[in-house]
Amino acid sequence: MSTKNRFCLYYVIDNQGTGVQPTSSDNVTVAYKGYFTNGTVFDASDEDGISFNLSQVIPGWTEGITYFNEGGSGILLIPSHLGYGSFNYNGIPAGSVLIFDVTLIAVN
Repeated sequence: MSTKNRFCLYYVIDNQGTGVQPTSSDNVTVAYKGYFTNGTVFDASDEDGISFNLSQVIPGWTEGITYFNEGGSGILLIPSHLGYGSFNYNGIPAGSVLIFDVTLIAVN
């Protein structure tokens, strides 16, 4: 298990994975579950995941997903300034710390 603090982003790698490691501008497919510090789930993908470009998501994902290789999994603990900051977003209150269980399925 590995942890790191960079600009207040914390992450835990449960499985590093053995495939390609993405850059912050790559398209990726990720399976995830997002929840608040009280354990309430606010969003989740199905096991097939969702695809997106890392430059088009919250800064905590843009940075955090790049620490995993394809097939890797772990946890991202994202402070509010690397999430949605002082804005409410789709039921996520302003100032929220976000926790994501993530699996990097593919770098597309």
